[in-house]
Amino acid sequence: MEAVRFSGSGVVGRTSLPSFDGLRLSLVPFRIPSSVGACGVGLGQRSFRGLTVKAATVVAPKYTSIKPLGDRLLVKTKSSEEKTSGGILLPTTAQSKPQGGEVVAVGEGRTIGKNKVDISVQAGNQVVYSKYAGTELEFNGTNHLLLKEDDIVGVLDTDDVKDLKPLNDQVLIKVAEAEDKTAGGLLLTEAAKEKPSIGTVVSVGPGPLDEEGKRKALEITPGSTVMYSKYAGSEFKSADGSDYIVLRASDVMAVLSS
Repeated sequence: MEAVRFSGSGVVGRTSLPSFDGLRLSLVPFRIPSSVGACGVGLGQRSFRGLTVKAATVVAPKYTSIKPLGDRLLVKTKSSEEKTSGGILLPTTAQSKPQGGEVVAVGEGRTIGKNKVDISVQAGNQVVYSKYAGTELEFNGTNHLLLKEDDIVGVLDTDDVKDLKPLNDQVLIKVAEAEDKTAGGLLLTEAAKEKPSIGTVVSVGPGPLDEEGKRKALEITPGSTVMYSKYAGSEFKSADGSDYIVLRASDVMAVLSS
């Protein structure tokens, strides 16, 4: 790494920051504008235009395939512009990072106790995964994620989130509509409406694996009205504009009845 030289006009040298290019450590030039004084305080220009940062690990072209190990799988992610008519790839809160893609390759599974447990998804499946899951890769010029099976929340065979098939201990819930009035009859504006944490269970996963590698069925059943943790899960909007949330069964706090 080069040293930075100081002169009367500011910093005139250059330094370098590490990045990963094809899984090899390389150096990306990082220019410090001359408007930055020796004490590090900017005197005018506030942006560092010479800085180039890539979050994903770039796999060099000489590597033609990636074989996930254990319970990991490789997913080809959709771009930010690629989304279904119902917006399944983007949560209801505005964001550019998609949460869906196609399974490209899967590992051999894992061993729990004395039993071998295969991965429950296969290559070609369209899946939805947790928002911050996995390791980002750029492979064959396309964005991919290398993640664990437990990070997959469900398999999607259609273009609408209401048809999502949850995996493991995941639960798909249709969120109840926010109340328009207070208990005293006062009308609420959109901004004042409290985000509901109540909804109807649409579908549930087959359950988590126990210590012997066998599925333990969930106690929550489709059709139940439930209350869930307010900040849990991933939110989506269906084709008809309804709100859905996918979360773990442990985030469901109670079953409601009238």
